[in-house]
Amino acid sequence: QVQLVESGGGLVHPGGSLRLTCAAAGNLFTIYRMAWYRQAPGKQRELVADITTTGTTTYADSVKGRFTISRDNAKKTMYLQMNSLKPEDTAVYYCNTAPGSAFLWGKGTLVTVSS
Repeated sequence: QVQLVESGGGLVHPGGSLRLTCAAAGNLFTIYRMAWYRQAPGKQRELVADITTTGTTTYADSVKGRFTISRDNAKKTMYLQMNSLKPEDTAVYYCNTAPGSAFLWGKGTLVTVSS
């Protein structure tokens, strides 16, 4: 089993940067394809980026070139470096497996991009 805790969100001005962290508990983190998702107010949750166990990544078109997903299997941790943030990036960000497991959704971390 895996348990996931997101952190690193906050309030940032447009153009700013944040780094989100997903800490995993349990012994199976290293065998899962992992992903970051987000849900903006009034919208459905969407996939932001995912990463295989060996580091191959994919990104939503809306974040390509601005966000970078990475993972450290030894530390059981996944990251999302977000640069050039825009107001439309405002959302609660979640980590989960890819595809997402209904049993692993946590509280997420809120990112607010506003001047």
